[in-house]
Amino acid sequence: MTLTRGRRVRLAVDLRVAGTVTVAGDPVGEAAEVAGALLLGEGAEGVVERVDEPDGLPDPEAAEYERLVSLLESFGAQMPPASRERLEEEVRGLEPAWRAYRDRRPVVTARVRLDGGLVLERVRGDVLTEL
Repeated sequence: MTLTRGRRVRLAVDLRVAGTVTVAGDPVGEAAEVAGALLLGEGAEGVVERVDEPDGLPDPEAAEYERLVSLLESFGAQMPPASRERLEEEVRGLEPAWRAYRDRRPVVTARVRLDGGLVLERVRGDVLTEL
């Protein structure tokens, strides 16, 4: 899923947040204390304030795999059988490059302001669904 700034999202899983708490604006962090853990339940909703996408584009083979899979999903049922088979064969040939790219691809994160006012910073995009 591609996250978009300003769009509403929902947590797709329960998130457990644990660690220390510091007072906002405390540059030294001297007020850090262990606060326990906070559990945010699946289904909590909010708005994406910022999307942090890693630099770097997919390899040409991985980009071609994405393009051909999209083409196959959109128009494969309408294609003549020989053309569809040829396209499926190309997709299978590019799959190793796609898997290699997917395995090393950095994770997209976002800053999300939940409806209750809580702000999630650097939350992984794969735990959010757009509404």
